Amino acid sequence: MSNRMARWSGLMAASLLVLSAGAAVAQPGHGGHGRGPGHGLSIEHVLTQLKGQLGLDTSQQVMWDNAAARTKAAREAGRGSMDQIKAALAAELAKPEPDFAAAAAVADSVQANQQASRKQVRDDWLKLYATFTPAQKAVVRDAVKQRLERMESFRAKMKERMQSRGQGG
Repeated sequence: MSNRMARWSGLMAASLLVLSAGAAVAQPGHGGHGRGPGHGLSIEHVLTQLKGQLGLDTSQQVMWDNAAARTKAAREAGRGSMDQIKAALAAELAKPEPDFAAAAAVADSVQANQQASRKQVRDDWLKLYATFTPAQKAVVRDAVKQRLERMESFRAKMKERMQSRGQGG
């Protein structure tokens, strides 16, 4: 029974490993499009939240629309990529002796493709930012400074909270 339990534990660990790699890919925020680490400071997220304050001219609006379309397409591709990873894992789990290296290779390939896509999207937004006037750039700068201050304040509060729990418990 312990051999069976060890095998089951190994399968679960390998499955979680492959799926966690896939989850990071499917959440473009991990790479810059959506929710995830660094999401609050991704250039597209910052600009999207500030659009009403930027007063874009016609050519900037065209660049905006193109960048937004690429962002949406990348997000949808990321969701499809997660399905690809799940299918690879399911195919391996259907075998008597799953090859988790093959499933991991699919996850790695998807992750590399998503990284390239994330960079393209980020570059589109940065090209748009490069066209901004000094006044538009000041709006973005001030918003980023404010976000960093809020993030730092939050980290300090969490650190304080964790230290007080550690001392009291």
